[in-house]
Amino acid sequence: MDILVPTDGSEPAEAALDHAFERFAADDITALYVMDPVEGATAWGPATGEDWLGSAEKRAESVLEDAVERGEEMGVEIETDSVVGRPSRAIIDYAEEHDLDQIVIGSHGRDGITRVLLGSVAETVIRRSPVPVTVVRPR
Repeated sequence: MDILVPTDGSEPAEAALDHAFERFAADDITALYVMDPVEGATAWGPATGEDWLGSAEKRAESVLEDAVERGEEMGVEIETDSVVGRPSRAIIDYAEEHDLDQIVIGSHGRDGITRVLLGSVAETVIRRSPVPVTVVRPR
């Protein structure tokens, strides 16, 4: 099977990676980092797009290197990739374009008004994904 694990370096994403390493160790795992230009625009203010992209690429590289090292510690080799886009849409598009079989995604597990106000990438992926999705919460 081909497994996609979106990662941003957060605790929920690390829990999703660990789950994928334990459950799908014999399968092909790809860790995906999504560089969100909307998040970059609000964080960077009037900075140029090149400033944001350079910083986002460095962050992606760091997070994905950590994912590779985490896999190696568990005896699992993974592929990595990064894309620019809105996270939920980019994850779904990536799964479709690469003919993946499963998505394993971390979630903070927020509920109620917090989830409504902040949104939920995991929830959107669950609702729109063309493939099965496993949601993992931090332990």
